[in-house]
Amino acid sequence: MAKAPAKAVAKKPAKPAAKPVAKAPVKAKAAPKKPVTKAAPKTSKKITYFAVNEHVVYPIQGVGEIKAIEKRLFREKQVLYYDIYFETPDMTVMVPVENAESIGLRKIVSSKEAAKALELLNKEYEQANTDWKTRNQQNLDLLKKGTISDIAQVVKTLYDRSTSKELPIQERKLFDNASKLLIDEVSLALKKSKKDSESMIFEKLEGGRKPVPEADPELDFDKDLDDDTE
Repeated sequence: MAKAPAKAVAKKPAKPAAKPVAKAPVKAKAAPKKPVTKAAPKTSKKITYFAVNEHVVYPIQGVGEIKAIEKRLFREKQVLYYDIYFETPDMTVMVPVENAESIGLRKIVSSKEAAKALELLNKEYEQANTDWKTRNQQNLDLLKKGTISDIAQVVKTLYDRSTSKELPIQERKLFDNASKLLIDEVSLALKKSKKDSESMIFEKLEGGRKPVPEADPELDFDKDLDDDTE
């Protein structure tokens, strides 16, 4: 008996190979942020030329004593200051160390320089015959320069003028300020009391002033005038 032919079994089509799934890239963990530190304030490196407890001359202001040298924050910068105390008018002024030279802050002069300044009080100074405002500005400019010789010149010219004519209020104030400044510095330079220094200064001023010539008794103008009218 013949066998029935075998049925062909249709093969199921093979499943296409699965496409590889691209894995999402693994993000690296961010490193922890470092705390932000603000830059330290800049510090002034200016050398200090004066010391605590030292007396100094501050033009126009007077003679003061350095009570402290301290750093203070100014516009995010550490600035070094001199704390200068003035007995009159009982106040403390803070001066940046880096500005000390430009404003004319200086040491007390030596005894030799002080003696030279006193000798200048015997000298005659010719000042232009101008109005008091111009004279006042000229003397103020000398005080701003701040040398002891300039101070002595201001004292001398104003003193001589005051002996012949009353000074205007502003010039009188300038004379008082210049005199006090000279007395204070001479006192420290020569190691004398302020009272003794003041006496010494005014003795020099009197000695250097030209005496007013006395009228000649033989020249009696009133009598001559009477004679002419007779």
